[in-house]
Order: sequence, then structure tokens, then C-alpha cells
Amino acid sequence: MSIPYPGPNSLSTHSAPSPLASVSVVIPTLNEAMNLPWVLRRMPSYVDEVVIVDGRSKDHTVDVARALRVDVLVVSEPRAGKGWALRAGFAAASGDIIVMLDADGSMDPQEIGWFISPLQHDFDFVKGSRHVTGGGSEDLTWLRQAGNQALTGLANMVLHSNYSDLCYGYIAFRRECLEVLQLESEGFEIETELIVKAARGGLRIAEVPSMELNRISGASNLQTFRDGWRVLRTLARECTSWDAPTAGARPEALRRVKYTYPSVRHSRTPTDPRSVLTLAEGA
Repeated sequence: MSIPYPGPNSLSTHSAPSPLASVSVVIPTLNEAMNLPWVLRRMPSYVDEVVIVDGRSKDHTVDVARALRVDVLVVSEPRAGKGWALRAGFAAASGDIIVMLDADGSMDPQEIGWFISPLQHDFDFVKGSRHVTGGGSEDLTWLRQAGNQALTGLANMVLHSNYSDLCYGYIAFRRECLEVLQLESEGFEIETELIVKAARGGLRIAEVPSMELNRISGASNLQTFRDGWRVLRTLARECTSWDAPTAGARPEALRRVKYTYPSVRHSRTPTDPRSVLTLAEGA
């Protein structure tokens, strides 16, 4: 199922029907077999393509993904790092709109519609925020929150922007933006690279609220000090050395879209991969 897409010539072709935008969701995975069922079962029906980028998982991550969604596209990425995985997924995705989503259950796929909506109304790039009305987090420690606030403030000062949440990777954008963004990061810092280059490239950016949930099971691959340093280094590098292909374009003001999500709780217990695989074999 696809959604209406206002193409670049939509304003000048009133008599022609609007083309449909296809949606690809890119999910990097590493040993997420117990968490992936919750994520894939909550995927909205209008998502056309799910791209799983697997980084050498030693559990049944890929088998579970294929059992739950027969049309899933699996990309193997042997190089370690979220940046490598996302870049491989973006290259493989075929949708007009690309959404990046974590596999650990911390980002609810049911929020995807709020990210896509601004992309139907003249925006190019939409990022989630835990710090605007309707957003929040069950997972932020005081140390991570302090670090995020400091880095966000620094980014806003350097970019002359008004971001509320720099270090959060729930992001959607139009596919053609990849030509502007020219991504190079290898690790978690790719989220910062995306945001910095979107601002410097003159993309039309919207922020929407998002509720970050606790990871369903397993340990996070995020390391506060190491990855915080990589974010800072990326911010400095991209702000001083990167020349946008759209150099000279007027940076767009950040628009903030307010939504209020219903406070409905959903079961988020880990899923035994064997139960998923057994059910698939019996189907």
C-alpha cells in the first residue's frame, strides 16, 4: 500500500492524479531475534518495504524476520557499525520515502505515520524528538540526557538551528535527499551527520514528537563516552569541512509539528524465536 506523494511538479499539474509514494523502512540488526517480532508485528500496513540490514547476528534474527514478513529484504553487512548498516540499507531501499528504525523495540513503528505526514506537505527531512510536546523517553539516564542537551545546544549554536534533540535516530526523509546528504559515517554518529548535513544542505526540516521506549531485551551497543566523543568529532568535521552540493541554498527554518499520542500500553515482553519459527514451519 502506498500513500499520495506530491512530486516536484505537483503544483503545475493540477489535472493529473498525484503519484503514490512508496515507503521503505530500514532496520539495522545485530542479535535482535527476541525483539524483532514486536517491531515487525507493529509495522503499519502502508509500509511497502522492510529492509533488514544484518551485521553478523549469531542468533535467529534473519530467520525470524523472514518468518514474520515473507517479503522482507535482507542485506548482509559484515562491517561493524550502525553507519555502515544504515548506508547499506539506504542503498538497497527502493521507496520514495525512507524511514530508519531501531530493532530493539525502543522506537514504535506505529509512529511512522507522523513522520511521513510532513513529507507529504513540502518537507524533505523529518526527525523525531523526545523533548517536544508529546515526546518523551523511558530510557534516558541523567548522564545521556545531559550529554544530549550539551551536544544539541552546541549544534544549534554552530548551525544557527533550533533542534531540540540531536542524538535520536528516528528519522525519515525523501529518497532524493541521499544525493545531498552524501553520508560517510561508520557508527552511531551517522545520526548527527544526517542532521548536520540536512541543515547545511538547505533541506526543509520538521521535528515531530516521539516516545523512546526501553529496549525490550539485551544490552545496548551504545557506549556513552565513546559515542559521545564520535558525535562531537562528527559535528566539528561536518560543520567545518563539508560543502553541500546545494551550496548557496537558503537554510530552511526548522518547523515543529505537535502531536499527542494516546497513552496506550502494549505488551513488550521478549519473544522466544523458536515459537516464531515453529509457527512459520506449521503454516
